[in-house]
Amino acid sequence: MASSTLTGLLKKVAGEFPSRRAISVSGQFDLTHARLQELIDQAASQLLASGVKPSDVVALTFPNTIEFVIMFLAVIRIRATAAPLNAAYTSDEVQFYLSDSGSKLLLTSHEGNKPAQSAASVLNIPHITASLPQPTSDISLSSTRSESNPDSLSRLVNDPADIALFLHTSGTTSRPKGVPLTQLNLSSSVQNIKAIYKLTESDSSVIVLPLFHVHGLVAGLLSSLAAGAAVTLPSAGRFSASTFWSDMNGYSATWYTAVPTIHQIILDRHLNNPESVYPKLRFIRSCSASLAPVILDRLEEAFGAPVLEAYAMTEAAHQMTSNPLPEDGPHKAGSVGKPVGLEMAILDENGVEQECGKSGEVCIRGPNVTAGYKNNPEANKAAFRFGWFHTGDLGFFDSDGYLHLVGRIKELINRGGEKISPIEVDAVLLSHPDIAQAVCFGVPDDKFGEEINCAIIPNEGSNVSEAEVLRFCKKNLAAFKVPKKVFITDSLPKTATGKIQRRFVAEHFLAQISTAKVPKFGA
Repeated sequence: MASSTLTGLLKKVAGEFPSRRAISVSGQFDLTHARLQELIDQAASQLLASGVKPSDVVALTFPNTIEFVIMFLAVIRIRATAAPLNAAYTSDEVQFYLSDSGSKLLLTSHEGNKPAQSAASVLNIPHITASLPQPTSDISLSSTRSESNPDSLSRLVNDPADIALFLHTSGTTSRPKGVPLTQLNLSSSVQNIKAIYKLTESDSSVIVLPLFHVHGLVAGLLSSLAAGAAVTLPSAGRFSASTFWSDMNGYSATWYTAVPTIHQIILDRHLNNPESVYPKLRFIRSCSASLAPVILDRLEEAFGAPVLEAYAMTEAAHQMTSNPLPEDGPHKAGSVGKPVGLEMAILDENGVEQECGKSGEVCIRGPNVTAGYKNNPEANKAAFRFGWFHTGDLGFFDSDGYLHLVGRIKELINRGGEKISPIEVDAVLLSHPDIAQAVCFGVPDDKFGEEINCAIIPNEGSNVSEAEVLRFCKKNLAAFKVPKKVFITDSLPKTATGKIQRRFVAEHFLAQISTAKVPKFGA
C-alpha cells in the first residue's frame, strides 16, 4: 500500500494534485507537486550514480532551502537514510553526529558548510553539493561517478521498514541518543497530523522551524505535502519575524506551527508593530514545549484563530496528542489534547495503568513509534517496558480524556520532599502583566536538597523588580512553590529549534554564581 511509506504517499498525492502549488521560496519561485516529484526522481538517480546504496546514511546540512527538501526526499526515495544536521554545529559536533550515525556522504548547499566539510574530511566522508538555480532547471549535484540511469531508480521499491530518517534526541542527560524512524513511522505520523487538523489541498503554511528537527520537518513540511497542500520557505532560509506576516499574507496561509518561543516573538511584534491586515487562519498549532494558558489566550485574541496545543517527541516521529479543531470538540488551555493515531496510557513505576485524574508516566505504542534507539541497549531497556514506550513525561488524563502534562520526571523539583511541577510555576509567572518570558528550575540546596529559582524576561518598557515578582508569586502559589531567587534578563539560552531547556537555563544562570554547583538534570 502506497500509504504505508512516506515516499508512496507523496507520489500518490502528486498524482491527485499535479498542478497545485507544493512549495515556494518566498518571492522567488513556486513548484507544483508534479514538478517536485520530477526533481526528487532526478536527484535520486544522481545519488545512485554517485554510489549511494540502500541503507547508506546520508547527512544533510542546509538552511531551510528547496535543495534540502528535494535532497531529503531523494535520499529516502533510494531506500537510504537521511540524517539532517543543524547547519550551525561546530566541526566537533558534526564529527560526533557523522560518526554516530555512520554517515557515508555529506550533502550541503552549493555554498557549502566549512565546519561540516572539515568534520567529513577527518572521517574520510565524501562531500557533494546540490543546487537548483531556477524552477525549470535540473537539480545539479557536484559529483557523480557515472551517468544517472532512471531504470536503476525504477527498480528500487520503498518498503515500510526502510529506515528513512535518523535524528538525535536533544541530549538533556548525557550524549544524545540516535533515533531511527522508518518509512512507516513517518507515513503514520503525517497521516495522523493531516487527519486531526483536516489538512487538504486548500491549505497553505509558512515554515518557521528548522527542517533538521522533527517538528518543522514532519508537522510543517511533510504533513502539508502529504495533504496536497502548500508550504512556503522564507527567502532567508530561516524564520524572520520581519517577513513572517508578509509571507503568510502573500501565500494565503491558513495555519502555521511553532514552538512557544516563536509564538511569543510573533505576538511581541504584533503588539509593538502591528500589520495592517492578517490572513484568516483556520488554526495556530503550538508544540515542542509547554504553552502557558495566558500566551494561548493572547494569541487567540490577537489573530482570531484557535490555538491548538499538541504534544510530540522525536521517538514518536513527532505528534502524539493534540487539541481538536473547534468543530470536533473544545480545545483546553493547559492541556495537550487527546491521543491521535496511537495508544497512550498513564502508568505507575510498576506498569499499572492509572485512573483518570491520577498522575503517572505517559507511555505510548503505535505505528509511528520508533522500534528503538540505535546501538543503545541500556536506553532501550529503560524506555521499552511493560509493552510500552516510556516518554519520561509525567501527566494525567482528565474526565474528558485530555492529557495534562505535569513535567519531565527528572525535571520535577524536589524541595524537601515536596514535588513541584516547573510548568505550574512558569504559568503563574507568565500571567504577570509585565513578564514576557519565564522559566523556573531546581538548584542544589543544603537544607531542602533542591530550591526553586527562575529567570524572567520583562515586557518591553517594564521595570519589574525581583521583589515584585516574588510578591506576585506569594499571592498566586503555595509558599513552598515560590522561587527563592529571580534572575531578570533580556535573553534565555535556547536550543537550535527555539526550545527553552531547563538544564541549559540552570547552567547559564548558576554559572554566574561562583559558589553554586550546577545540577545535572535528566531528559
